[in-house]
Amino acid sequence: MTASLSEQELATWRGFALMRRQLDLTLERRLQADAGISSADFAVLMSLQEEPTRRLRAGRIGDLIGWEKSRVSHQLSRMEQRGLVTREECGDDARGVWIVITADGSRAVLAALRDHTEAIRQYFFDILSPEEQEVLHSVSFRVLDTINPPICQPEVEPEAPAEVESALPASA
Repeated sequence: MTASLSEQELATWRGFALMRRQLDLTLERRLQADAGISSADFAVLMSLQEEPTRRLRAGRIGDLIGWEKSRVSHQLSRMEQRGLVTREECGDDARGVWIVITADGSRAVLAALRDHTEAIRQYFFDILSPEEQEVLHSVSFRVLDTINPPICQPEVEPEAPAEVESALPASA
């Protein structure tokens, strides 16, 4: 039987969970207001924008942002209807398709990036000391190391916690 949480642990967990939900909601609202895209759009577009070829298979997008296949499929369909992405046949796999960011999608994510990064800085990094950022970075990756299998499959671990240019709100 697992030991129950102490009052301090429960208060810490509740504070963390509330902070995470409120931060996600605040960032979502600001992204919508500033750029007219959702955090889900942003997550998909950033995964494509960061890829040198600007195209990925849908499954890889799901791996990068931690989504199930059906969620990725529905999101891509909505984004395709809005002209943010297109689908192209995959030459080496007759059943496969590439998801390609369009010029409109690229403009949308680049327009959103500056404001979104500013919001992350304002609501998160500006209130943390460099020492707190180091602790948070360490704790985050220790927690991620215990999750098996990991939900998201990043290519590499970020080098420093202050580098948020490509930070994605994964809960979108």
